Amino acid sequence: MSTTKEYLGFILEQLSMINGITHRQMMGEYIIYHHGKIAAYLCDNRLLVKPVPAAVKLMPDAPYEPPYDGAKDMILVENVDDREFLKALFEAMYDELPEPKRKKK
Repeated sequence: MSTTKEYLGFILEQLSMINGITHRQMMGEYIIYHHGKIAAYLCDNRLLVKPVPAAVKLMPDAPYEPPYDGAKDMILVENVDDREFLKALFEAMYDELPEPKRKKK
């Protein structure tokens, strides 16, 4: 099952208080970027964030799930209705997110 445009719209609205949020569609799913760094995936109508230390600290009991078969586990964000929590989460994660890989020419 792919992520619906309605769920994408809902998540983008929830993240609208955060500067620098963009997204890109990839094979029916979406990657969420925070100032150009990959922060989360939307897969099968689930918000999954990178398991950086700040995210683990804010969600110590959250389940880990792969975004798709064969992928590394990410943290499932179950509290997507709380905009303030999402803002705090993404802002806390930013410094720990890996820098984007440079494309080879």
